[in-house]
Amino acid sequence: MICLTAVGAVWLTVAVELPINPPVEPMLARSVASIPTGPGMTYEPKWDGFRCIVFRDGDEVELASRGGKMMTRYFPEVVEQARQQLPTRCAVDGELIVIRRDGPDGQPRLDFELLAQRIHPAASRVKLLAETTPADFVAFDLLALDDESLLDAPYPTRRARLEQALAGVRPPVHVTQVTTDADTARRWFEVFEGAGLDGLIAKPADLAYEPGKRLMFKVKHARTADAVVAGFRWHKSGPVVGSLLLGLHDDAGVLHHVGVSASFTMARRAELLEELAPYRDAGAEHPWVHGDHERGQRIPGGVSRWTGTKNLEWEPVRPELVVEVAYDAMEGDRFRHTARFVRWRPDRDPRSCRYDQLDRPVRFDVDQVLRGDPAVPVGPAPDPA
Repeated sequence: MICLTAVGAVWLTVAVELPINPPVEPMLARSVASIPTGPGMTYEPKWDGFRCIVFRDGDEVELASRGGKMMTRYFPEVVEQARQQLPTRCAVDGELIVIRRDGPDGQPRLDFELLAQRIHPAASRVKLLAETTPADFVAFDLLALDDESLLDAPYPTRRARLEQALAGVRPPVHVTQVTTDADTARRWFEVFEGAGLDGLIAKPADLAYEPGKRLMFKVKHARTADAVVAGFRWHKSGPVVGSLLLGLHDDAGVLHHVGVSASFTMARRAELLEELAPYRDAGAEHPWVHGDHERGQRIPGGVSRWTGTKNLEWEPVRPELVVEVAYDAMEGDRFRHTARFVRWRPDRDPRSCRYDQLDRPVRFDVDQVLRGDPAVPVGPAPDPA
């Protein structure tokens, strides 16, 4: 079973002394429906792993995940590779991945589930997994080198410096490939999925590195979102989980109920109850127990003409677990239909699960649609209050 609490540590005092030091939130990407184009746009594969900034200062190495979580202790083999192959003093943005080579078709491909199992509280288990399912590191940006910060340098400059600084690396350390040709990027999007990759990342020309900002673009094979699990409902047939209650934060940090994930086998429902058990001591401080009505917070349990006499009681859990769900569309500020559980995301900080990650479709004039006029966008969908 995946341990869901082990990565909850926050940053402590670290030994590295670089031009930039942890915690540094990685620069992010927002979802778009199609591959963007433009002068100087650069494309690279979207790796399906744990985002990680490697900080190295001599023998001192730190592995930083999103939200200020430290993964150093879980990937000792990556720490050792960083000491052997990365520049003596640097900060490199990239992705931790696990490659499965014993699949049924014999074709090596990324395996996120094996990667997620690497997050484990027991030191003996960490050591074993480092040997049996070692992680690779794929570098795609250079943030600092020696005494120089590169955050303000345009992306083409950072890319050139990255290639120069990591020219001699060998597996399990890699430098991701890039292209400025949109046709090549489209081909990558079609064929790389078979290797377990997640889509494409597009970086506009002359893009500076702004931590925490969604200035890049991502195109994925499936529309997914990372949501906070803040509660659940019981199944009608017995004491197992019926549905997970999902939440997203708005710009003010308010957690809104946005929908449910409910399609599980009975065996999986029982497993979910065990996985949620450590988080059921939520108490009165839970953000949905009373709700923030002044900010228009959406909370579960509201009755409508559609729910009728349906039992809407729910059980709160501490909003600390993150789950990736697949969804087909948004209706206002919630998922239109039941979202499909994809996987737990033990590497994600719940505070980073925000509306701005979503692929929000543009709004259309319904009268134009009814008249059969050409569909003309009239502006982006508004952000929820």
